[in-house]
Amino acid sequence: MKQSVISGKAFGFFLISALWVIMFFPVAAAGQEARDENPGPENKKNVAAVKVDGNILFFVVGISSFPADERAAIISQRIVKAASDRSIPADSVYIRAAEDHLNIYAGKEFIMMVTQDGAKAEGTNQKVFARVIQKQIRNAITSYRQVRSGPVLLKKSLFAAGAAVLLIISLLVINWLLRRLNRVLENRVKSMVDTLENKSFSLIRSVHLWRAISILFRTLKIIVIVVVIVVFLQYILGLFPLTMGIAAYTLSLFLTPLRVIGIDFINFLPSLAFLVIIFLVTRYFLKLIKLLFTGIHDGGIRIAKFEDEWAMPTYKILRVVVIVFALVVAYPYIPGSETSAFKGISVFLGVLFSLGSSSFISNIIAGYSMQYRGAFKIGDLIEVGDQVGFVEEQKLLVTRLRSRKNEEISIPNSELLNSNIINYSRRSRDLGLILHTSIGIGYTTPWRLVDSMLKQAADRTEGLLKQPPPFVLKKSLDTFFITYEINAYCNDVSKMVNYYSLLHQNILDVFNENNVQIMVPAYEGDTPDLKIVPKDQWNISLEK
Repeated sequence: MKQSVISGKAFGFFLISALWVIMFFPVAAAGQEARDENPGPENKKNVAAVKVDGNILFFVVGISSFPADERAAIISQRIVKAASDRSIPADSVYIRAAEDHLNIYAGKEFIMMVTQDGAKAEGTNQKVFARVIQKQIRNAITSYRQVRSGPVLLKKSLFAAGAAVLLIISLLVINWLLRRLNRVLENRVKSMVDTLENKSFSLIRSVHLWRAISILFRTLKIIVIVVVIVVFLQYILGLFPLTMGIAAYTLSLFLTPLRVIGIDFINFLPSLAFLVIIFLVTRYFLKLIKLLFTGIHDGGIRIAKFEDEWAMPTYKILRVVVIVFALVVAYPYIPGSETSAFKGISVFLGVLFSLGSSSFISNIIAGYSMQYRGAFKIGDLIEVGDQVGFVEEQKLLVTRLRSRKNEEISIPNSELLNSNIINYSRRSRDLGLILHTSIGIGYTTPWRLVDSMLKQAADRTEGLLKQPPPFVLKKSLDTFFITYEINAYCNDVSKMVNYYSLLHQNILDVFNENNVQIMVPAYEGDTPDLKIVPKDQWNISLEK
């Protein structure tokens, strides 16, 4: 199939024409179908401006059944229609008196009626208001025809061409200046950024900082170019009658938000001052209480029956309370807080939080509970269920352990709160942790000999404490053997597994040296030979 191609100029002309039709065709249609009727005295605040080519001529009032903006559009269309008919002279606009109002005509074309109520809305009498309107309509017709005359259009076309050339030159100059500025920044600022990286010991990376500066510079460049193009296009569109409406509309697109923002900002200044005061008071109050609790945590400040470990969790709770209180006080002064959209978003977030935060809240509460319980500290060796590891990190939601195999174990705080916790480290710092292991020895071996051998094995184990001395317990008298338990103290739980291994190794050696058979596993029937390893076989090398 053959495809049609539309040129850029044709597309631009089509776009401008479409906008012009959209903006002005409804007004023309309304002018053909509606009538200018007496608005009456009702609703005098219903006022609209009559405009021609974007220029305001005067204001008219309306009623609920015939709004002022619709009436103003009809009158504007009638003035444009009279101005387009060059057979109607501009000075042919005249006033004709009726019973209770005055009618204004342009030749034979009816333009509008002037009532006493409309004149009162402008603060004048009916005749004076009619003369003012007559003069404005004459000037509008004259101006309408003048700006559409051949010489004026040719002159403005030359102005538009000159403006286009000036726009191109301006863009080239701006681009050249921005390139020069970019080189200056690259030569001067980049060296400062590199120096900052060296002074911060690479905490601040020069590459990232320079990239941020480059992005900011490119953004500024785009903004400057867009502003220049908009200004020139605004000027060019404002030269011609067909595009004056587009120029006025596009200008209002930029100026109306700026004006609204400016007015709202001025009105917001008292609330902004209040918010700034709340922010400063809250910030320095938080710094003060942080200083207090940091002193308690470091041991510089002592409070009776208040543990040092409770300081930072208590500070975090108070910080949340203070921030929430500040937000409650500041809420009415936040822009848009009274709008339905803001309230709807607040309700929506509250519902989401309440639906999805049950486990989240329970873990937070459990995290604070665990910190106040003081069951363990960072670095302690603990056992939770079947998990054993060193406490690496304790957060509000989860506690992380490091196992002896360097595995990371993450346990939710809610699970910790409902579990039994064995802390191997706490007592070992002061009293020492008791390591213990059990063996079974037959009844034919004197228990005093067994005690001595177990104590000797503990004494040989490097890392176990000599004081308090090891001791032996007789746990049970079983069917075929006696269960002995050796207990020895250590104060370094990080090597507990190594101590157990060395202790078991030394027990085997001592019992083999003394030809004493270990009866576990138990035997119901056995040969008379001793179940020991002869000394000459202790160091047998592996066969290759």
